Amino acid sequence: QVQLVESGGTLVQPGGSLRLSCAASGSIVSIYAMGWYRQAPGKQRELVATITSSGATSISDPVKGRFTISRDSAKNTVYLQMNSLKPEDTAVYYCNADLRAKATLARADYWGQGTQVTVSS
Repeated sequence: QVQLVESGGTLVQPGGSLRLSCAASGSIVSIYAMGWYRQAPGKQRELVATITSSGATSISDPVKGRFTISRDSAKNTVYLQMNSLKPEDTAVYYCNADLRAKATLARADYWGQGTQVTVSS
């Protein structure tokens, strides 16, 4: 069984910083990419950032220059460093992993349960 567990979401003031973590656990053969998505109330889930197994990153335009994605491959963990946070960054942030599980030997997307980030004074 594969699990993604996020942590780090909380209430932060505008202009503040926050780091989210997501750890993948379970019987995993390979992780091809991990990433972060977010969903604000009344809006569709949107891509925030991704990082591949080779370290290539992609950052969405709304957060470019403020957010950074990184990973610790040995720990199967991905991080999202969020700086200069704005009220419009308020959302539930979801971790995603494109991986191959031992149980099925199939490559598939897995999701975490989400962590709430609220940017407000």
